[in-house]
Amino acid sequence: MPKLKTRKSAAKRFKKTKNGKVLHHRAYAGHLKTAKSAKRRRNLRKSTVLAAANMAAVKKMLPY
Repeated sequence: MPKLKTRKSAAKRFKKTKNGKVLHHRAYAGHLKTAKSAKRRRNLRKSTVLAAANMAAVKKMLPY
């Protein structure tokens, strides 16, 4: 079997944890920050676990 290739676009956006979960950055943090509260902006900086519905597709893109 040949080696599997990692999808580089996915590798830049997602990170696998030790237990096999996938982390990603939150959406809506790119611009229009003055309209958002400080608490909301602070929470948008944190990474979060990917939704279960998308987990299988992303794990396929990140084989290792």
